[in-house]
Amino acid sequence: MKEYKYKINGNEYNVAVEELEGNKASVTVNGKSYQVELDRPAKPAVSKPVARPAATPTAAPAAAPAPKAAPTVGGAGIKAPLPGVILDIKVKVGDVVSKGQTVAILEAMKMENNINADREGTVASINVEKGQSIAEGTDIITLG
Repeated sequence: MKEYKYKINGNEYNVAVEELEGNKASVTVNGKSYQVELDRPAKPAVSKPVARPAATPTAAPAAAPAPKAAPTVGGAGIKAPLPGVILDIKVKVGDVVSKGQTVAILEAMKMENNINADREGTVASINVEKGQSIAEGTDIITLG
């Protein structure tokens, strides 16, 4: 049971929600019981916390903007860890990069994210341009 205190037009009301099932609720207002029908069913309070912990660990690593480079697939490109806009490219074709060196800056979710090389190599190609919108997994730089 949840209890609330409200003041409406200077009058105080003590409201107790005794039972909530679907879109029907049993409430007591200042000692008087009422059956209330809600516009839409109430969200179950018990099932959501159980579902969230299972979803959070798998979603967090994929969505976490980190200053580390995204893992590469196929061993050639440095990929965008999330969708965004390329703000700057810090290397040019032929540059030798070391592991952890920033190669580009990606704006995602109103934050600037450094995209770093995940290994050493020579820049073989730059596959994006400044100001370009890219999807998650797009090859930004290809290392040779």
